[in-house]
Amino acid sequence: MSALPKRRLTANEYLVIERAASFKSEFYQGEITPTERKNRLQLRIKENLIGLMGMQLLGTECSSTSSDQRVLVDATGLYTYPDIVVTCGPGEYDPNDKDTLTNPTTIIEVLSPSTEGYNRGAKFRQYIQIPSLKEYVVVAQAEPAIERYTRQADGSWNITSFVGPDAELVFESIPVRIPLASIYRGVEFAGAAVAG
Repeated sequence: MSALPKRRLTANEYLVIERAASFKSEFYQGEITPTERKNRLQLRIKENLIGLMGMQLLGTECSSTSSDQRVLVDATGLYTYPDIVVTCGPGEYDPNDKDTLTNPTTIIEVLSPSTEGYNRGAKFRQYIQIPSLKEYVVVAQAEPAIERYTRQADGSWNITSFVGPDAELVFESIPVRIPLASIYRGVEFAGAAVAG
């Protein structure tokens, strides 16, 4: 006797469930996956970044939101919650859900040991299919190290690394420059906190 195949949900069914849920979930190929809770280091780094970016984006056409902004990768059907999303100009939204952004300019993910492979691999391959996306940034939590992927004119992606508390993260698509010491302020590495 064989098991019945598991029924896959539609995007509309996912959105109905997600609106009523008390936690956030990703949706891809008919399956819902709860998002991982952030640890205190990820939260500290994310909150430092969102605050510093928000101040520098004041008065520009760009705005940032944190992990409550759902994003749809229209080409693949992935619904996900990046740690930080920046949009320049008017936001565009999924016709099926006016709370789901489809045109991010910059996406930032703060890595954890359990999400690093996904964020650098399968998730990155999905994100780069968003036509509006110009930069994808991954932020380590175990050391002051950030990688910025920038879309080139030919569609390829260039990587730039920023390493050490004296380095400065410089974005190309948005008017933001932040010292890593400020991003990692209050984060301890091997017993020593980064001052900033």
